[in-house]
Amino acid sequence: MSTHASDPLAALGSLPGVADAVDSVRKAVDQVYGHRVMRRRSNEISSEAALRGARGSAALSGADWALEEVRRRTDFGADPEARTVGAALRLGAEAGQLLSIWRQSPLRVLARLHLVAAGDPGSGVTGSGAHESGGSGSGVPGDSVGRPRLDGETVDEPLVTAPLPSPAEVAGRLEGLAELIVAGSEAPALVTAAVVHGELLALRPFTSYNGLVARAAERIALVGSGLDPKAVCPAEVGHAEQGRAAYLAAFEGYLSGTPEGVGGWIAHCGRAVELGVRESTAVCEALQRGAA
Repeated sequence: MSTHASDPLAALGSLPGVADAVDSVRKAVDQVYGHRVMRRRSNEISSEAALRGARGSAALSGADWALEEVRRRTDFGADPEARTVGAALRLGAEAGQLLSIWRQSPLRVLARLHLVAAGDPGSGVTGSGAHESGGSGSGVPGDSVGRPRLDGETVDEPLVTAPLPSPAEVAGRLEGLAELIVAGSEAPALVTAAVVHGELLALRPFTSYNGLVARAAERIALVGSGLDPKAVCPAEVGHAEQGRAAYLAAFEGYLSGTPEGVGGWIAHCGRAVELGVRESTAVCEALQRGAA
């Protein structure tokens, strides 16, 4: 059995409000997985969750489009907002393909997520629709894609204005985070996912799309942990529903490093999962009524 010294994530489970958040999330997830529609049409629920999650993540990054507009559009390279939505959609589609790699090589997964978000020509992201919005039109220099930023490189992340850690600090903390993921933890899935999300948002390791990548990594952590194996609980929906102000306030708590602040961030992420569950439950109900 691991100790808190060897498993620091486990210690976070005792922070204020975390145990209640973990319990509430577990009950919510169990509820949607028990819905009768999930037994027959879970693939449809997963696809819809990915779409709605991408819309929510893009909204937090400044592209707050209506769901039907996201569903309808096929060109995502026309302007910055369209590129943000396109990046979020690609990340949602890619996340499920990276689950088997996450526990062995999380840094490789993060690099891949940034490649996909930026639509780099060498990433295999080509074609039209949700797979078209990158390359030379992404606004991201090709030599900065898929790797941590270097000294002197700027970061395009308008949502987060906290001071940027130096590239040397980024490298060290990314390595530490990767070691925790590879080693495994007795911490609840919510705790690990919230820390992954919070660390990536704090570090902003890439020159662009850090918020989208952080939320995609949170999703991978939740799905890969077994909490949400069918990817039907889109936390991104809940983050967007709680609003940018609440998101940033909770993130400031994480940055503070205080027990209350970090616990508040984990609880905020838990509430986001619950709201994602509510969204997918509504989709299940609509399918059951034949309305979707």
